[in-house]
Amino acid sequence: MTGNGRRLAPFAAGLCAVVMVGWVLTLRAADPKPQGIPTDWTHHHVIFSQPATLEQASRIAQDPRYWHEWYRQNVVRRLDLHSQGMHAPLPPQVALAATNSHADWSMDMGTSASSGAGNYPAKYSFSVTSASCTDYVVFSTGLTGTGTQANIVAYNNVYSGCGANPSVYWAYNTGGQVLTSPVISGDGTQIAFVQTSAGAASLVVLRFAAGGTITGPNTLATTPASSYNSCTAPCMTTVPLNTGLGTDNDTTSSAFPDYTHDIIWVGGSSGWLHKVTGVFRGVPAEVSTGGYPIRINASGKALTSPVYDTGSGNVFVGDAGGFLYRVTITGTPAATASAQIDKGTVGLTAGPIVDSTAGIVYAFVSNDGSTACTGAAACAAVVSFATNFTSGNTGLSSVRVGTSSATPNKIYEAAFDHTYWSSGKGTGNLYVCGATGATIAPLVYRVPVTAGAFGTAVSFGNLATGATACSAVSDIYNPNGSPGIEERIYFGVQNKGRPTNCGGQGCAMSFVSLPWQASTPYVSGQEILIYRAASNLLYTNVVLQSGTSGATAPAWPLPAGIITTDGSVKWMNQGQTQLQPLNSWKPSTAYALHNRIVDSPGNVEVVTTPGTSGTSPPTFKLTVGQTTTDGGVTWTNAGVLPSAALQSVGGTSGIILDNVAGSSPLAGGSEIYFSTLGNQACATSGGTGGCAVQASQSALK
Repeated sequence: MTGNGRRLAPFAAGLCAVVMVGWVLTLRAADPKPQGIPTDWTHHHVIFSQPATLEQASRIAQDPRYWHEWYRQNVVRRLDLHSQGMHAPLPPQVALAATNSHADWSMDMGTSASSGAGNYPAKYSFSVTSASCTDYVVFSTGLTGTGTQANIVAYNNVYSGCGANPSVYWAYNTGGQVLTSPVISGDGTQIAFVQTSAGAASLVVLRFAAGGTITGPNTLATTPASSYNSCTAPCMTTVPLNTGLGTDNDTTSSAFPDYTHDIIWVGGSSGWLHKVTGVFRGVPAEVSTGGYPIRINASGKALTSPVYDTGSGNVFVGDAGGFLYRVTITGTPAATASAQIDKGTVGLTAGPIVDSTAGIVYAFVSNDGSTACTGAAACAAVVSFATNFTSGNTGLSSVRVGTSSATPNKIYEAAFDHTYWSSGKGTGNLYVCGATGATIAPLVYRVPVTAGAFGTAVSFGNLATGATACSAVSDIYNPNGSPGIEERIYFGVQNKGRPTNCGGQGCAMSFVSLPWQASTPYVSGQEILIYRAASNLLYTNVVLQSGTSGATAPAWPLPAGIITTDGSVKWMNQGQTQLQPLNSWKPSTAYALHNRIVDSPGNVEVVTTPGTSGTSPPTFKLTVGQTTTDGGVTWTNAGVLPSAALQSVGGTSGIILDNVAGSSPLAGGSEIYFSTLGNQACATSGGTGGCAVQASQSALK
């Protein structure tokens, strides 16, 4: 949102000339001028590590999701006020300390409303170079639609420079309950979602117009599919999901749109995979011949959300029985099952993630059936597969991410960092919330990945004070952050959140995840996450002196407050990475060397001269590296706290990103969106219910 110009991320520099030429030729052939940028659950599940050959570049450039991903990570955007008739200067974005976290806005969607654990809102931005007050975000409420309760709602004016912030754009009662994630058409004029009523599911395709409120929604009648394409908004059509043996239900599988072929894939509660054609540009209809719908399993186990991969031409989907399936859709469709990789009572919950460039599928396992974890218990795990895996295959690689149990909590999808995306080799880091045991606190793990093979997982520390479930993890890379490139992961817990701002409740959390890079410019105050193999621990380091890093990583000495020279950069170790709250300052207290506290503005202060603190709080210096004398103690500012937390009763839905913005005056800046899973006060709209939430990427403020 900060400029009609573009800023290319560092990945482009690494491409060989032949691939760059291939990109240009492919771009011209495919004419991938984006109509806008939809962001929904599917963009977490189809990823594209950087192409390393002309063939790869040509292939992935045909997929609109590749361009959605590219623009999200590489284009700087500004809010176009003139197009909105607004000319007043905008206030600068102020990064609040984590101790003062609050949502930018939160809107009451109704008592017990929620998009649901594992589900996502969906956002549409109409331009890739400028933000508009007409950009909107869609939330399902999880409630049955009635004349006084919307089951689907959209907000516009979502940025703070848009006057009334936000506004209900439209709200509908479509006659059912939406328990999965909505998706948006490529041009942003339609949405699709699955709704269920009396145990029967239908795909709803809806052309919207402004109008309605949460408590006074517009009630839409079904338009015949044959006339839907020419109907006047607002209007909708419904496509009942049938199995050939009767109606199907769906409470676990979100619709996946194949934009190129105008097809939606969606799973059912009884193990059938449905194909609906002509969704946004034709006559929506379920295919019921030629082997469709496809019976994925004979046991009637519910399916996860399916993922269509343009690279392999397959659909990948899991089930509650713990199997991953590769579904060929050319000719007569057929499903190939992996070995049973999840042996817990919940089975596979999240849809798989497919790296379309590398040809790798990742599945998320709540219980691997082993006895390899604490107390001879089973483990949570991540398992990778080739996109052409054969029947009974156990995967390319697996990594254990904490202790599980016979009745585990669900495990949701992980997130890959920008290093993985830009490597060209499927190599980087994966972040997942594991430790799914029913009596243990969850943990976030960082897992190194090399061409689909996993390294040693290392955890951040407990997220909660007791057993509870996690949300999915999202990673957001912002090349235009302040003071420099920023990358953070986002996730939530459903109860007993450990950071202070969680208040012992469900909570949204974030943490710096930017890794060290060789021969890279860094600026003062910038923070990175480093791994020290000798201790198998993660540490946060902050730039004291701007410069360019060396060709090889330094040794990274351990104690907090220690300075490391790296090329022309000087780093200070902020200490071991943890999500437990740091103590605040206390009077007349003996502090040892390397002790840490967090000051009132949210900076980490490290003891560099031990002693006893004074009787009244000192005025801590706010610049990284500056020292404060406090009685017999010298404190050194080690940068802002790398974590942030925001209470979200019941936990969070999946988290989607907004724009990546620079440091000039902003109007909404770089944001995230999610819904609470429980009722709480929704400050912007008033009222207590399930809230639709926007919060800043930088501090969950």
